[in-house]
Amino acid sequence: MKKVALAVALLGFLAVALWGQQQKPQGDMAGMDMSAHDMSNTNAPGTHDMPGMEMNNEGSEHAMHSMETRHMDMGPHMKMTALRNPKPGDQQKAEQIVESARAAAEKYKDYQVALADGFRIFHPEVTQKQYHFTNYRYAFEARAGFNADHPTSLLYEKQGDGYKLLGVMYTAPKFMSEDELDARIPLSIAQWHAHVNLCLPPDDKKGDARGPHPQFGLRGSITTEAACDAAGGKFMPQIFGWMVHVYPFEQKQEDIWSVERQAHNHMD
Repeated sequence: MKKVALAVALLGFLAVALWGQQQKPQGDMAGMDMSAHDMSNTNAPGTHDMPGMEMNNEGSEHAMHSMETRHMDMGPHMKMTALRNPKPGDQQKAEQIVESARAAAEKYKDYQVALADGFRIFHPEVTQKQYHFTNYRYAFEARAGFNADHPTSLLYEKQGDGYKLLGVMYTAPKFMSEDELDARIPLSIAQWHAHVNLCLPPDDKKGDARGPHPQFGLRGSITTEAACDAAGGKFMPQIFGWMVHVYPFEQKQEDIWSVERQAHNHMD
């Protein structure tokens, strides 16, 4: 029961943190996208591979520029896989994944079809730049293997009373190595990301996330276990699993696998 309570508290805190971020100008946001993340460390029912809690991240460079320089500073609460040099077959494999992602997403341009097929909106009551419609069966499946036909989440943008489909998201367990992630989607093409160094606040400081300069959470100034312990918080080295966004309706490779767009549109 304690693990269930922790999972519920974590989700509630992250929702509050997102609310706080949405009150700030976009350029000052430092958060993260946490869609369909793995909460396997909680063993709480219904919390495995939790969907798209979106927080925006301060990735400041254009995706193509990051590919050219092989580096992008995502801040202390977000880590990215390193881009690798291309190896034979990478481009073809990536193109096949995009084709599968496009085919899988095509039928869900009408978001009502996604809901009818078992996708669920994560925190629809919270204003987000992208809403993650997650299929929990696919999230569970992604823990064991990669199936490009079964994205964990569909990414939508709110438009009036409905939603416009933008792309998809794939997930992988947090314990996976970069070599294992590369086997799923070539790291010469895509960069997976994870959210790290979370300090959950003590009960008497849960409102900290709403402040302009928070200590706690994935926008917070606390990034180490020692500092978190000193502040009375609970430190989590990594929350949820690896994830990567794909925008298969775009035309250019740098837009399909956009690191900048992935970073700026996460709760995360």
